[in-house]
Amino acid sequence: MAPRAKSKNVPNPAEAALYAGWQVLKKHPLFGPLADATSLRNSKGSDNFCPQDGYVVVCSYGVLHCHPTRRASVENWTYVLAHALLHLGFGHLKEVSREREWNAACCAFVTRFLKDLKLGQPPEFACGHFEITAQNEEALYRLFCEQGIAPDLSGLGTAGAHNDFLGVSSAPQYYNCQYGSFGTRTYEELLADGLMAAVTSAVNVAGGLEPYLGAGEKLHTAMQQARSWFISSYPLLGALAAAFKIVEDVAVCQRLNISIAAVDAEAKEIYCNPNAKMNEAQARFVIAHELLHVGLQHDARQQGRDPYLWNVACDYVINGWLVEMGIGEFPHFGGLHDPALKGQSAEEIYLTICKDLRKYRKLATFRGIGCGDMLRGDLGEWWRRPQGMALDEFYRSCLAQGLTFHHQQCRGLLPAGLVEEINALSQPPIAWDVELAQWFDLYFAPLHKKRSFARISRRQASSPDIPRPRYVPEEALLEGRTFAVVLDTSGSMDRKILAKALGAIASYCMSRDVPAVRLVFCDAYAYDEGYVAAETIAQRVRVRGRGGTVLQPGIDLLESLEDFPKKGPILIITDGFCDNLSVKREHAYLLPQGRYLPFHPKGPVFRIT
Repeated sequence: MAPRAKSKNVPNPAEAALYAGWQVLKKHPLFGPLADATSLRNSKGSDNFCPQDGYVVVCSYGVLHCHPTRRASVENWTYVLAHALLHLGFGHLKEVSREREWNAACCAFVTRFLKDLKLGQPPEFACGHFEITAQNEEALYRLFCEQGIAPDLSGLGTAGAHNDFLGVSSAPQYYNCQYGSFGTRTYEELLADGLMAAVTSAVNVAGGLEPYLGAGEKLHTAMQQARSWFISSYPLLGALAAAFKIVEDVAVCQRLNISIAAVDAEAKEIYCNPNAKMNEAQARFVIAHELLHVGLQHDARQQGRDPYLWNVACDYVINGWLVEMGIGEFPHFGGLHDPALKGQSAEEIYLTICKDLRKYRKLATFRGIGCGDMLRGDLGEWWRRPQGMALDEFYRSCLAQGLTFHHQQCRGLLPAGLVEEINALSQPPIAWDVELAQWFDLYFAPLHKKRSFARISRRQASSPDIPRPRYVPEEALLEGRTFAVVLDTSGSMDRKILAKALGAIASYCMSRDVPAVRLVFCDAYAYDEGYVAAETIAQRVRVRGRGGTVLQPGIDLLESLEDFPKKGPILIITDGFCDNLSVKREHAYLLPQGRYLPFHPKGPVFRIT
């Protein structure tokens, strides 16, 4: 049977992958100038100097001799061709006394450069781990000449056991431009051009002017131009603007019910509805609005409040600042601004809003009527997850650094309230148990202790014949040194939250010489447990699980007791599912993170994290 004739139209897979990798380099801003000044040679014959065990060798005339039949992926060819071009760009093709050592030193530095660049996929010979202690190729070359080539730095070239570059002359070869109008230029100069182009493209990508590195495509939407202005000209919000992507998609905005704009802190995206038809000045105002939501951690500061009403309160504060700073132009549609609320914090405005819910429920944010422009995903509270904590720190540092740059460049005065909030966020948060201990310290001053031999010290066991005193507080000072705990033990209470709260209380009592605590359990009824020793308070708690929670009878019980000090404070531990409370004594509330009380508390509120 005669053999089947080979078709002339069947493409060579080795050649296809080679030229595909070459096209990747020609489009890359860093390698484009070098690739345009060189050529490939992959034909079979004596004019191809690539060895059988190699991929490519480069000569000083700008010709890359590639193996004609080697099978490799596009990513592999991209890597080895970039390796060869960098030899030209770094000026490695020069005469030396020991070519093998010089080639190994140059290949080591090129391999490290490409590893940091993360371009293509290195073949097996360049996938190992190695370290270079020398500062440059010359230093590594001298080291190889003195001590020999290090085993982990050998075999990194693209020509197998041979040298990567051939035809080295005493003088550098020059690239003659195609039309001869630009004169002659060295390969080092071409690489410098590529570096400048790559840096420019990276800045454009960060500024939203190019969709990807080397695209060379300008995006001229108002939102993109406004974002670019923040990055280049407004240091306060420049770092935050660079971290966020502008999404202008009508379908996405319709799905998310976004009429103008909204922000997703976790996804690092600002959504803008193209149908809003904003100019650049209005876009600047909207972008600054959304970035301040993120930078000031308004989502995390909600603390169980109504999401929409809290969003409205934050909008009033932010828009007031932006109008005062003169950033952009207030949009003619949407947005909330009331000069009468100037100088008030978001928390204060929220309390004002809660007094007239019928009015404020109908207001429109930049997202729309009845919708907040701070988007929340289905993954839970992002600032409480490990990744979210990283985002939290990142946003705080961006805004704090932006404030520093703003002052250094004398970009003008900022509203005092905005500066205060940025500075407050720059400080590390105080743990809830520390805040609780500071509140207790207001009522329990440190006691003066005296030496006493009334009870033998525990250290006495080793030397029973030597009496040792201990320091004890005076009994008279211990009288009335107590406080009350009203504990919600309904079925909605989390056992872990209870354990944290009671553990913190017990630790404080033992460290501050509080001998006993008056304990009252409340679910559907109130149960007086009397005075309980601090070290046993956690063992006395039983979650009864009767559903509803009634705390007022427990408070009334404490206020009517004859044996409870008149100045004794009351700590109320609940999950927030309770009725309005009236407490005449000094008191505080301890709630889980993310919960809130259905009324405005008169005492401080601490949240367990």
